[in-house]
Amino acid sequence: MVDVSKWPLFTLLSPPELATIRQACVFGTSANEAIYITHDDEVFGFGFNCSNCLGTGDSLSTIVPKKLDLLRGKKVVSLSYGSGPHVLLATADGELFAWGHNGYSQLGNGTTNQGVCPLLVATNLQSKKVREVACGSHHSMALTQDGEVFAWGYNNCGQVGSGSTANQPSPRRVSSCLQGKTVTGITCGQTSSMAVVDNGEVYGWGYNGNGQLGIGNNGNQLTPCRLAALQGLCIQQVVSGYAHCLALTDEGLLYTWGANTYGQLGTGNKSNQLSPVHIMAEKDRVVEIAACHSTHTSAAKTQSGQVYMWGQCRSQSIVLPHLTHFAATDDVFACFATPTVMWRLLSMEHDDFLTVAQSLRKEFDSPETADLKFSIDGKYIYVHKAVLKIRCEHFRSMFQSHWTEDLQEVIEVDQFSYPVYRSFLQFLYTDSIDLPPEDAIGLLDLATSYCENRLKRLCQHIIKRGITVENAFALLSAAVRYDAEDLEEFCFRFCVNHLTQVTQTGAFWQVDGALLKEFICRASRCGAFKN
Repeated sequence: MVDVSKWPLFTLLSPPELATIRQACVFGTSANEAIYITHDDEVFGFGFNCSNCLGTGDSLSTIVPKKLDLLRGKKVVSLSYGSGPHVLLATADGELFAWGHNGYSQLGNGTTNQGVCPLLVATNLQSKKVREVACGSHHSMALTQDGEVFAWGYNNCGQVGSGSTANQPSPRRVSSCLQGKTVTGITCGQTSSMAVVDNGEVYGWGYNGNGQLGIGNNGNQLTPCRLAALQGLCIQQVVSGYAHCLALTDEGLLYTWGANTYGQLGTGNKSNQLSPVHIMAEKDRVVEIAACHSTHTSAAKTQSGQVYMWGQCRSQSIVLPHLTHFAATDDVFACFATPTVMWRLLSMEHDDFLTVAQSLRKEFDSPETADLKFSIDGKYIYVHKAVLKIRCEHFRSMFQSHWTEDLQEVIEVDQFSYPVYRSFLQFLYTDSIDLPPEDAIGLLDLATSYCENRLKRLCQHIIKRGITVENAFALLSAAVRYDAEDLEEFCFRFCVNHLTQVTQTGAFWQVDGALLKEFICRASRCGAFKN
């Protein structure tokens, strides 16, 4: 669990105040400003208030949090900050708000007047719903729900993607090579911009003096340019540091490029890279990457939960990924980044909730306190009727007086394997599961049978993170069988993106003929077989 009090600013808040926080972001040239959102969807700001970046309606610094009344009741889905700093915030309703430094029209309101409180950004966005925002040093980007990118603000290097170097006073759609493509993610370096599209391609534009666009040269780009070096890879996530980038593929491979003065590329040296370089090849599968435009720090988390850091860490240059004892990439930035900002809008859980979970976790499969045991494959699992009844509707019905199971001390289970059923019962105690993707299919079957929708979503999450060329078609088949539409779409896209390799696996040719026919027809409609 990430502890928000690891950031010094939050030590100013009392425990009751900390307990109200649902989301938070620390930013500023010295990590001396913070905005947080409570569980009641109230937004507060405190800190230095440089360039009115707290949005409190005045230019005064404050160590006492002030409420941003204009944002009351707004569910925040994305927040980003610039170097001025200026702040962008997107709500669940698709609204976009901006405030703070505006010397280059980065607030998108057509002026260069600073925004002392949140302003609704509407120009060219009236019929759009914004779902993600990103800030560079003095430029801004927004991603809409229909996959369009808008940019505005400082444009000295082409970072707005308009084809010129004239500053852009209001949101303008970034088209050129992105025309007709659906963008799924955006990120900004100090003076560069990146976008990931739904087919896994990556595009970059703006300043490229350190190779941060990854296009093989160091010439600035005034419009989006595709990273040809990533051809054949399906990129899921890209993050930008000050002048470097990290990209994560759908198979958990990590690539880096750009500036490397502090070793932030993790290549073992300090040489800039004009094209993407594969790093951490010998490590476990990477599932998350982290960087932000105000630091030269990089971090990554593997499938097994290990967190690595490299780059500028407390003024030291770490040129190779270093294994930490952290549980989250956020901790790297709290403890080692310069400045100690947050690389993303942070969401939190609290100790008062986890204390109960830890107690339940300890008593799972404990013969000393259990009043019931399940027998599967000749092995026992010890549980508590009360916990099962509280946590699961299936067991609540089973342990009624007219069911024979209510009187039994041992219940035999033969329709599921021991690992699958144990993981299910453990989930009822811990809210988590730890299974390889292949076993998660069996658990998905159980979750479907027992109408456990949250468990079903967790199984799908594990399967997505563990998908490979070898198991992709088997996972697609399972998703169809268990009516998991989101997982089915994910597996289908993966199979199409790696079509040649997938069709050479045993799972592809062993599948049911009807499913194979449906896949081929659907893939054909998507243009998978075009030359």
